[in-house]
Amino acid sequence: MAQCFALMGWSLPVIESMQKLNKPFVVVSFSDFEPYAKENNIPFVAYKFDEWSDTSNSLDLAEKLKPYNVDVAVPLFEETVEWAGALNSIYRGDPRVLNRAFLFRNKAMMKRKALIGGLRVGLFEEVHNREQVKQFMKRLNEANLQVGNEEDSWVHIKPFASAGTVGHRLLRSLKDIDEKVEDSDFPCLAESHLAGREFSCEAFVHRGKVKFLNITEYVKLGYSNFVPEGHYLASKRPLIHEKVQQLVDIFGIEYGMIHPEWFLTEKDELGFGEVACRIPGGHILELASKAYEFDALAAFVMCHDPSLTDEEVDALFPPQEFEPKNHFGNVMIYPHKNVIEKLEIPDELNEEPYFLDHTLVPPLSTQKIDSREGFGNHFGAVNFKGEDPDRMTELLQHYENVDFYV
Repeated sequence: MAQCFALMGWSLPVIESMQKLNKPFVVVSFSDFEPYAKENNIPFVAYKFDEWSDTSNSLDLAEKLKPYNVDVAVPLFEETVEWAGALNSIYRGDPRVLNRAFLFRNKAMMKRKALIGGLRVGLFEEVHNREQVKQFMKRLNEANLQVGNEEDSWVHIKPFASAGTVGHRLLRSLKDIDEKVEDSDFPCLAESHLAGREFSCEAFVHRGKVKFLNITEYVKLGYSNFVPEGHYLASKRPLIHEKVQQLVDIFGIEYGMIHPEWFLTEKDELGFGEVACRIPGGHILELASKAYEFDALAAFVMCHDPSLTDEEVDALFPPQEFEPKNHFGNVMIYPHKNVIEKLEIPDELNEEPYFLDHTLVPPLSTQKIDSREGFGNHFGAVNFKGEDPDRMTELLQHYENVDFYV
């Protein structure tokens, strides 16, 4: 058993899960959280994750963590992945642990490794200006044998190291490149559009083997999802499990949890989108905890511990034969207007049998809504629980379009 876990980032749900397990931990995060940590007797080390220098590096941080006997680091958020990788390289005496962390933080490196390993990926290039994006789109048009007035091949550009949809732009034409792309977007990754049904997995890994696999059904990326997956994706579970294990093998992942996103075509071909190794957005682990009746956040942390036995790892998860009785889903709510004055919960929601609860808070006064990067921070979620995944899909699609803030 690990002597002490370093939780890299701030997450009250994770802290609460570790307290319930009665496992030793210390939180490593920005100094802004230190007063709350002290007030609530949470072991805490303040550190600047946004700075890497002679005085702010993994060796320095490892020294600061020695009094806590830390021997396992766990990345909670995207910006802490390299830090955890660097610390675990020290704790395990293996520099490749840090190299693997870079795979999760550089999308171009990630795509190259996936391609070399035999996964199906789109065409991609590193680009440094608009002209290179245009040339990339033109080469895609040629490869797709475009003729006459056919529309241009779609191109996505993404920052190398940002989480989720931050900085992600979909370009449908050469004109879009001039109108939508900013100088600040470069350098970045340009890639072709992958067709298929998009979904994510949450694969808990120990000693290089997938010990538990959650499949999350995306109703609308960044807005709504539910767990476990619906009938169609469930029928593809053996294929999905095989590809996830292949990804684990290709990337040399030994411990922790990965969050890959895939595109499934009607021909049962799985295209690899990208993969992260921190807590996913959309409250996915909370949904998985409810559906499968286990503490997914605790399992996420504990799977980073190389010293756990197979029996200890298996005890973290529901039995293999466990079948969820209900699907749990949510809609993340974003105001539809630039200025909001109040929260309105429609009567039909309160009368809906699948409605569970919500976390929406009324604005204190008239509030102006700032433009957001990526999907930004949602104002809360509306949560549902029910047996029928098709009905769950209908509800999530409907409430994506309901204006809760007016």
